[in-house]
Amino acid sequence: MRPAWLGAAATCFVISLAAPVHARSAYDGWWDLVFVTQAGGCDASYNFTVNVSNGIVTHPNLVKFRGYVGKSGAVRASVTVHEKYASGTGRLSSSSGRGTWRGHSGTAQCSGYWTAQRN
Repeated sequence: MRPAWLGAAATCFVISLAAPVHARSAYDGWWDLVFVTQAGGCDASYNFTVNVSNGIVTHPNLVKFRGYVGKSGAVRASVTVHEKYASGTGRLSSSSGRGTWRGHSGTAQCSGYWTAQRN
């Protein structure tokens, strides 16, 4: 006969191995982004809308887009479209956000800042 604590320990171990359940994020929803180039030969600005769901940032038409918003609002994201690539970091508040980005368009190196507004 096994001690009761052994069964409880085994149950806790199995539960800890389960995939984490993503809770709804305070930043969930649609966000309008503006990327402004401050240095380099990229376009002057880029505009698009992303969705945050459970802290994961997605764009409906960009397959190579990865992004995450932490509980504190810290953002990390990257995107690749044809020969263009950018990655950035920053922070969201309840209704807006701001950060910096670096990337390239073909051989041109670029950098700048981004802003976000919840829509």
